[in-house]
Amino acid sequence: MADHIPLNPVRKNSKRIPYINSARRSRYSLEDESSNLDEMPLMMSEEGFENEESDYQTLPRARVNQRQRGLGWFLLGGWKVLCGSCCDCLARICRRKKELKARTVWLGCPDKCEEKFPKNAIKNQKYNIFTFVPGVLYQQFKFFLNLYFLVVACSQFVPSLKIGYLYTYWAPLGFVLAVTMVREAVDEVRRCQRDKEMNSQLYSKLTMRGKIQVKSCDIQVGDMIIVEKNQRIPADLIFLRTSEKNGACFIRTDQLDGETDWKLKVAVGCTQRLPAVGDLFSIRAYVYAQKPQLDIHSFEGNFTREDTDPQINESLSIENTLWASTVVASGTVIGVVIYTGKETRSVLNTSYAKNKVGLLDLELNRLTKALFLAQVVLSVVMVALQGFVGPWFRNLFRFVVLFSYIIPISLRVNLDMGKSAYGWMIMKDENIPGTVVRTSTIPEELGRLVYLLTDKTGTLTQNEMIFKRLHLGTVSYGTDTMDEIQSHIVQSYAQVPSQPSGGGTSGATPSRKTQTSGPKVRKSVSSRIHEAVKAIALCHNVTPVYESHVGVNGETESAEADQDFSDDNRTYQASSPDEVALVRWTESVGLTLVNRDLTSLQLKTPSGQILSFHILQIFPFTSESKRMGIIVREESTGDITFYMKGADVAMASIVQYNDWLEEECGNMAREGLRTLVVAKKSLSEEQYQDFENRYNQAKLSIHDRALKVAAVVESLEREMELLCLTGVEDQLQADVRPTLELLRNAGIKIWMLTGDKLETATCIAKSSHLVSRSQDIHVFKPVSSRGEAHLELNAFRRKHDCALVISGDSLEVCLRYYEHEFVELACQCPAVVCCRCSPTQKAQIVTLLQQHTANRTCAIGDGGNDVSMIQAADCGIGIEGKEGKQASLAADFSITQFKHIGRLLMVHGRNSYKRSAALGQFVMHRGMIISTMQAVFSSIFYFASVPLYQGFLMVGYATIYTMFPVFSLVLDQDVKPEMALLYPELYKDLTKGRSLSFKTFLIWVLISVYQGSPGPLQTLRQSVSQYLRFPPAIRLYTPAFVRPVNRYFCNR
Repeated sequence: MADHIPLNPVRKNSKRIPYINSARRSRYSLEDESSNLDEMPLMMSEEGFENEESDYQTLPRARVNQRQRGLGWFLLGGWKVLCGSCCDCLARICRRKKELKARTVWLGCPDKCEEKFPKNAIKNQKYNIFTFVPGVLYQQFKFFLNLYFLVVACSQFVPSLKIGYLYTYWAPLGFVLAVTMVREAVDEVRRCQRDKEMNSQLYSKLTMRGKIQVKSCDIQVGDMIIVEKNQRIPADLIFLRTSEKNGACFIRTDQLDGETDWKLKVAVGCTQRLPAVGDLFSIRAYVYAQKPQLDIHSFEGNFTREDTDPQINESLSIENTLWASTVVASGTVIGVVIYTGKETRSVLNTSYAKNKVGLLDLELNRLTKALFLAQVVLSVVMVALQGFVGPWFRNLFRFVVLFSYIIPISLRVNLDMGKSAYGWMIMKDENIPGTVVRTSTIPEELGRLVYLLTDKTGTLTQNEMIFKRLHLGTVSYGTDTMDEIQSHIVQSYAQVPSQPSGGGTSGATPSRKTQTSGPKVRKSVSSRIHEAVKAIALCHNVTPVYESHVGVNGETESAEADQDFSDDNRTYQASSPDEVALVRWTESVGLTLVNRDLTSLQLKTPSGQILSFHILQIFPFTSESKRMGIIVREESTGDITFYMKGADVAMASIVQYNDWLEEECGNMAREGLRTLVVAKKSLSEEQYQDFENRYNQAKLSIHDRALKVAAVVESLEREMELLCLTGVEDQLQADVRPTLELLRNAGIKIWMLTGDKLETATCIAKSSHLVSRSQDIHVFKPVSSRGEAHLELNAFRRKHDCALVISGDSLEVCLRYYEHEFVELACQCPAVVCCRCSPTQKAQIVTLLQQHTANRTCAIGDGGNDVSMIQAADCGIGIEGKEGKQASLAADFSITQFKHIGRLLMVHGRNSYKRSAALGQFVMHRGMIISTMQAVFSSIFYFASVPLYQGFLMVGYATIYTMFPVFSLVLDQDVKPEMALLYPELYKDLTKGRSLSFKTFLIWVLISVYQGSPGPLQTLRQSVSQYLRFPPAIRLYTPAFVRPVNRYFCNR
């Protein structure tokens, strides 16, 4: 793929770096560069890559030709660069953004904070009472069209330049400004009301005198805040205490990272163990927190208690944090505030809304500049033909004002009215119910899109996992044969009678043969099914949650505390929907997870027995290991078992030899199922004690802790017994596959940006047919340095017509060193999947495509983590879904289902662009006819700067008299909606901009000249013929400058 693209190390935000000259090229190139381009060596050693102070300009292939900046550069756009740089410098000086630093926060003592921290207020307003009028006027007059008419209108206050009545110039301009300011004022008031509502939410604050109510905007760093269940967390907190007995709680993070699954958070052990809440003020403790950062998945800090001997130190990680904009899902939590306002993770990952300008508006702005240039040239010609006599400079300006109708001010009014009509048509379309147009200024952008960047969770998928397949090697079970598995489970646990136990919480397990070193005995299907279901029911991080209910005496009782394991009252929560789907399936076949805490879990058999297990170790899933494991001890028998499940690429080398795993994984993947391989290994007490000692020593290591811990765990992952292969399907949104096919046929390239795992994203890309079955997928290997990125890019460049799957960390490294090369290679892929992307990275990818391709981009999502991407795109579309309405409210267009985007683009996007292009050119054509007539009139009468028409006649011509053609263009339709959807290839032509170009514009100019020239001549000829019929006495009153013309026509 693109073998001609060299990989040159570049700085961030820099352009491609060429050779200095051919001599140096031959000096530093390989002997046969064309044949060895893929194997191009790195230009620096690895140490040089890691050295941040290395001089890039000394590299042979990194020397940049300095551009000559002269008068030509200044006139051709350099003045814009200079003005922009000056404005940025002034803005940076005015803002004086302070450096973010680490901090020490004392519990309940905000007064001890040495620095002043930002106010904890949400502010989405663009203006305030002082900047509203200047800000709106700047946004209007930064366009050449409005600025031009302001200058022309102001010129009419000069008596020598006055052409007509003032209202003919100021009334249209004032109307446009008034409508714009009223619209902006309404939007600003709504934003202010929403911000005030959020900032006025009340929270309980712990003080020495007890609990008091404070507003969200009054919370300070160091305050201890109580957050109830289902309440939004107002600031970034360190989790100190919870009402849950196990010292943990669940939070919902759908408005932060887009994942609807609940996250488990653990309270600080020192504060959770305190007898009462009031004891938090009796201890002397503080939290050391790192400086505010963008990363929402990591945190480093320490908790220190000084009033004990020795003092207590606890390390803090991401599991001890409660980020703002998340919601408490279980229990009541108490936390100390460490970050507020614009320093919180959610605000740092949110980009501020920008005023979006459509490409059509920019193109019309360029055409108006060309018309202005033609207007000035025509005025100079008129003055030159006069011979530059008298006050020619004044006459020149008068001619400019006379020809000002070449650029009609009604253009903005007509376009805005047309756009409002397009928005009304979109919202009234019965085929896409619930669609809302929130930005009425860019509906034509829907017809110019080249890149569509979409979220996965909740956008392409419903985020509802369904268990579809269980494969045991020799037999496979699907959705229609699950009753057989249930009968086997019931049979297995019915073989051994129940045995009473002291606590009443343990039961018996079916008899099984202990694994020995003797010859293997082939197990029956029933025992294999039992072991597989039991492993799936134990190997996970799912926690059953029981809703509180009101007792007879009116008091709220905890169902979990009373061991009320009723099925109707139980819900499952986990960090992955796959886990929940597996546990729900085990419940459906008879083995139910009824209780779990940090050290134990309990299962209920079909006969009602409770099996208790003690959790010895948990090895969580990571993107590097691609597997998770758990070691449990069954309390009734004392057996220790190590269960593990993970991706097939990670488990293939761990399980015992088999001849079916690889083939069946491929079959399930082709069906769009997400596969997991489940295995187990029985451990003796001696084996586990040896492992535990080595594992604890590795966790205490100071250097290379992660590597040592991984090495110890891998010592267990050998010759594990393969139990089964599971297949889970993530339900897609309705009609996702035909919609994606429609968009691809329309020439739109689709990128999927998600915060989910790589395997999950790849599976959804296949099942949704974002990647066709005939296409290969190149999974970009994890890279952490420039050298690794260089080698992996070389490997990717050899691939042809393959989809790219890359993680956020690798993407960051590639963009740091090879930004231009990576974007150029990725843009040639039929599809790109970026997984583990933060909200900021999503917005950066959108910006990169805009900068490197100059094409129009569209972003679509449904969660709060998609807001930055939606606001950065040229056109943002939000979906109202399970993750709330934050994305929908921040978007330019809001829809209810992903499938509606097809009709929105193919029909309404096409019509809006075609109509706006025709409308803009017609309005210009209408103005050019009048200007042509004025030019002919002035030429006949000795180039006099006298208006042909005055007063309300010109205003009426531009509004009332010619309004019906304008309305007809707003309702114009070149093809029927059914045809536009049937032939999406028609959409490709729109992206080329042929409906509005200099070619079509020149055709309209010629038509205007042709239609405007004969009119004045014919009218003048008729008026002269009437003049000749007048008596000679009346002819004496004819103005002097008309008499030569009369004589001319009399002689004819």
